[in-house]
Amino acid sequence: MMPNPDRTAAAALTTLIVLQIVMLMSLYAGVPPHPPVSTPFFGIGPFIGAAVSAAMAALILGPTSKKASRFLSGLAAVLALVSFGPQKYFDAQIGLIWPAVVTAQAAVLVLGLQLFRSPRNSSTAATQTV
Repeated sequence: MMPNPDRTAAAALTTLIVLQIVMLMSLYAGVPPHPPVSTPFFGIGPFIGAAVSAAMAALILGPTSKKASRFLSGLAAVLALVSFGPQKYFDAQIGLIWPAVVTAQAAVLVLGLQLFRSPRNSSTAATQTV
């Protein structure tokens, strides 16, 4: 029996939330390795806040159940990849951060699979049968 796509996606989103909150806490506490305070485009604190917010909103709505929540789940995955994407393998601190990078990438992969495999929208299926 296959697990419920919403529960599996929720587990992946929870993983991303925990990793990003730990990263934010290490930044504020100044515990190495921590992310830089800012980039040329934005401050890391507000960015991680936005990423966690997208993941939490998707989690609350049901990650794969509606069009809006599917969008938020995908957005959460993309935002997480800014911090944990494949570019991190070229980071000077990869020896210290690889557990978080690998875990986040696995969560993004699982989330992407659930978004791809889950029913698109229950209301769409209902209107097609009429």
